[in-house]
Amino acid sequence: MSRHEQPQPLPRGRHGLSPDTVRSSQRERLVEAMVRLVAQRGYTATSVPDVIAAARVSRNAFYAQFADKEACFLAGCERDLPEMIGSIHAAAAEAGDDWREALRLGMSAYLGWWQERPEYAQAYFVELPRAGERAVRQRDAAYRPFLDMLEALAARARQEDPALPPPRAAVPRLIVYGATEFIAAEVRAGRAATLTSSAGDLHHYAVTLLTAS
Repeated sequence: MSRHEQPQPLPRGRHGLSPDTVRSSQRERLVEAMVRLVAQRGYTATSVPDVIAAARVSRNAFYAQFADKEACFLAGCERDLPEMIGSIHAAAAEAGDDWREALRLGMSAYLGWWQERPEYAQAYFVELPRAGERAVRQRDAAYRPFLDMLEALAARARQEDPALPPPRAAVPRLIVYGATEFIAAEVRAGRAATLTSSAGDLHHYAVTLLTAS
């Protein structure tokens, strides 16, 4: 779904849609409503009845999809991550044989993706850590693709420049955790709309760590 679109309720009355189509529509509206309300009100202040009303589905439909509020929120937080990972890979592929340029393009795509989705950024970076231990574990698991990308970049850097020292094992984690906390601070400060202005600084930070002796 485009970030500019809101999932629409199904037609009232007889519509001839399959049960799977109905469930898929309900789920999409529920997670979209959850992320939007959490971004606006905070996780604690958002209730299941709020989400049901915003999504225009029944209570039974909510609990047929999700065990509780947390499950719905976590589904919303992870829903679009594959799309974002894909956008980073596509951007980095334009760099050719220059790993620094691949990192720069990937970093810019990453920041731009969040900048274009300020409500999602608020929910993910600010509210997700407040949603409990399960939410923190989910975010930790979501780091894996980024760690893999940085480990691959570190190896690629040494193929392109064999004079570089061996990579330090902790560097991918330092970059991912550092960038995550930086973006979270920017979003908390109300600067989600200008995230891409930090692309150069984050690129410098990552290159410095990836090439350090």
